[in-house]
Amino acid sequence: MSAAGQSEAAVMNVPRRRWFENVRADIRRAALDLNLEQHEPSTGEKVSAFFRMNSQLVMAYRFQHWARGVRIPGLGLLLRIVAAVFYRIVGTLTGSYIAADAEIGPGLVVHTTFGLNVGGTKIGANCTVQSGVLIAAGSRGIGDNVYFGAGAKLIGDARIGNNVVVVANSLVLTDVPDNTTIVGVPARIKLRGGRPQRFKKVAASEPKPNS
Repeated sequence: MSAAGQSEAAVMNVPRRRWFENVRADIRRAALDLNLEQHEPSTGEKVSAFFRMNSQLVMAYRFQHWARGVRIPGLGLLLRIVAAVFYRIVGTLTGSYIAADAEIGPGLVVHTTFGLNVGGTKIGANCTVQSGVLIAAGSRGIGDNVYFGAGAKLIGDARIGNNVVVVANSLVLTDVPDNTTIVGVPARIKLRGGRPQRFKKVAASEPKPNS
């Protein structure tokens, strides 16, 4: 292969590797969400997480986003058609929409589907969204480790920083700094810290009553 051909192949392999790494991170986080982050997920847990409908919505977005970048004549068009059909089926079944031109980092988790609408904006790694979330395309971006509660909305040209929790049904209209929990309509109450609380399984650790 010529130097030009090797260079072109290397360029094509970069988005392919990035796509695979993003999908692997998505599945791992979905499996962690299933076991409440109690332990590193097993292969069986990852397979189970992959076939859940909310994970299929993420896969449909990843496939469609990746297919947009394939520039091989004929093959690129075929992949975009297949991706569009797959996405339309999954979107109809889940009642959700993630724009194909959105730039979303690895570890995306759709915790619950239905009524989800994510526009063409930039979102960092490890984002979690619940049902009814609206992220407008006009927003200036979202950082890493952001959690959107059910019904939360980001509208306008606001930007959300890293390690942020947007409480359920909150309406974000202005910028949110890092390490913040924000709540309200509009969201004006800002609390320190930005990690969602997890309810761990404690039954196994509790002492059993004497029979």
